[in-house]
Amino acid sequence: MILPADFFRRPAPEVARDLVGKVLVRIDGRSGLRRAARLVELEAYHGARDRASHARGGPTPRAAIMYGPPGVAYVYLIYGLSHCLNVVTGEPGEPSAVLVRAAEPLTGCLHSTRGPGNLCRALDVTRARHDGMVLGGAELFIEDGPPPARVAATARINVAFAGPTWARRRWRFVDAGSAFLSR
Repeated sequence: MILPADFFRRPAPEVARDLVGKVLVRIDGRSGLRRAARLVELEAYHGARDRASHARGGPTPRAAIMYGPPGVAYVYLIYGLSHCLNVVTGEPGEPSAVLVRAAEPLTGCLHSTRGPGNLCRALDVTRARHDGMVLGGAELFIEDGPPPARVAATARINVAFAGPTWARRRWRFVDAGSAFLSR
């Protein structure tokens, strides 16, 4: 079952926790090849006050998509090199998203799935093609999957710049038994 848009119409930390164990799927439009990976590591970025969020500066050209409807892909480049996939969450006008950090490869993956840039390479997800795409269409979607035995919550990675209040938020959710977490 493909997750409906209403699944994402909740606070980012709730969505991030509930995405652990779900399956991210990308169907190649040319070949029809299915690339799929089971989500094992996600980070929540919730609201304009979250100093670690791209929305902290308001609806800039980069972050405006975070203010839009839930269930939409937000893909950006980090360091100008690697694509990162986020899922917009919450109510329209409330900027929130969940960063997909790592997954367990299932089928058709082209690369390692550990780390957000690697995961996008593995599934061939790009900003040019997928930024703003509604998840749930024929090309990019998330399917339901069994929850892991244990989900652990930790501090987000590489957000010390946001200050201790935001950097210490336990908004990184992982499958505690997975061997595919980012390093």
